[in-house]
Amino acid sequence: MTGPSRPADHFSSVSAAYSAFRPRYPPELIEFFASLAPERHIAWDCGAGSGQATSDIALHFDFVIGTDLSVEQVAKAASNERVGWAACSAEAVCIRSGSVDAIAVAQALHWFKHDAFYAEVRRVASAPGIAVVAWTYAAPQMEGDVGGVLKRFMHEDVGPYWPPERVYVDNEYRTIPFPFERISTPTFSLENEWTLSQIAGYMRSMSATARYIKANGTDPVVAVHDELKSLWADESPRRIVWPVIVLAGRVS
Repeated sequence: MTGPSRPADHFSSVSAAYSAFRPRYPPELIEFFASLAPERHIAWDCGAGSGQATSDIALHFDFVIGTDLSVEQVAKAASNERVGWAACSAEAVCIRSGSVDAIAVAQALHWFKHDAFYAEVRRVASAPGIAVVAWTYAAPQMEGDVGGVLKRFMHEDVGPYWPPERVYVDNEYRTIPFPFERISTPTFSLENEWTLSQIAGYMRSMSATARYIKANGTDPVVAVHDELKSLWADESPRRIVWPVIVLAGRVS
């Protein structure tokens, strides 16, 4: 997929919501990523946002370099002595050549210019065969009428406002370029018990919501929040599940 001349930044305008309401990843997924690295000196978390995976990766490596295109996202990341942050694109990263022992891309690979990013992957790899692991979560699932409203919001209310790269997520990364020797992966899912306020915050963290607001000058979550409140009177936590899709490979 051909992108613009400069990588698009879809999340600076929703960086506060992203930091507050995006879910953390299953510990088993982070452990799987780390298990693929014989040397665990430096990991690169690329497209790291505000650090939803970064601090957990740092539990398994001496040091993690977290990078993201968005200065606003990086500014929201929690301080961690084993993490260094830089605001730069995935396609021109400020990392020394031959220095990285493993590369993670959490919920971000679909936004990159793939040929340029993969050239950087090969440049920074510390040795042939280092692991590259990219994952994304598909649309969240909830039961009953609440689940139906959430699905409608994503696919109809703000559906026309998703950036075109979102198609890679919708087809579960089956068509995304990934030119590495594949590694088989376990099955993972991401599950939480969330309140109505958390669901509303999550909706506001979506790139499609940001684009809707920019185009229309109104927040589409306001009406949906009221609709959900009529279905969710007690506002007690309810189960939300995201299927997690993982691609893993080794750099040749």
